[in-house]
Amino acid sequence: MYSMDDLKENRDAQITVACIAFFLIAFPTYFSIAAGNADGSLGGGVGDYQVNGEITYVLLGSGSEVIADGVPWSETYNTDAVNNADDLNIVGVRISMSYGEDDESANGPGCVGNNGADTITGTASHLSFSASGAGENSGAGGSHEAAATWYNESMIGAVVSGLSMDEIKEQIDSMGAGLGDHNVSITVDAETGGGDLPIGCQRSDDGETVDYVVELMVFDYTIVPYIEIPDE
Repeated sequence: MYSMDDLKENRDAQITVACIAFFLIAFPTYFSIAAGNADGSLGGGVGDYQVNGEITYVLLGSGSEVIADGVPWSETYNTDAVNNADDLNIVGVRISMSYGEDDESANGPGCVGNNGADTITGTASHLSFSASGAGENSGAGGSHEAAATWYNESMIGAVVSGLSMDEIKEQIDSMGAGLGDHNVSITVDAETGGGDLPIGCQRSDDGETVDYVVELMVFDYTIVPYIEIPDE
């Protein structure tokens, strides 16, 4: 070790201390810059990556509505009502619907059979993303869903090549784009039955009762370098 007197009078000591100070400052700076510019697969650059993850659902709302024939029902939900929505990777909105058997009413002699299945259509949308799905309540009823999504689901469980880690993330992480209003609607196209009706038989169908559940789709994922192990 050098004393203050050595540093004042000994030129070799001064040079040694200056070199130590230089390396203490220069080395961390160099490695920081090198890490930021790394282009190998371990540094996030272009390479082969395995994308894993799963979709979970967060409830926005649910209920039961009597929906008149040809008169759409709609509702808007906002992510402000969801705890920690800012921390979620929201990649879609889904509406699930269920409904009972056809409930036509009929008056007059011989009004039996020939019930017509009603068509129930649900739509989910957010920003410019929209999806619809239709089902029928033939027999004992039915159920179906419609989901609007804004991520590349083909990457889930796949090995992705020729992209950087950030480029993959751009396709599976909404980066806040899932926040805001989410819209859903349900319409009913009632059918009073087919075939020739007996004289004096009158049928009517004003609509259907539809139970619904509206949920956000949240994608939790990992992106890791893929290393192929050759067969022995």
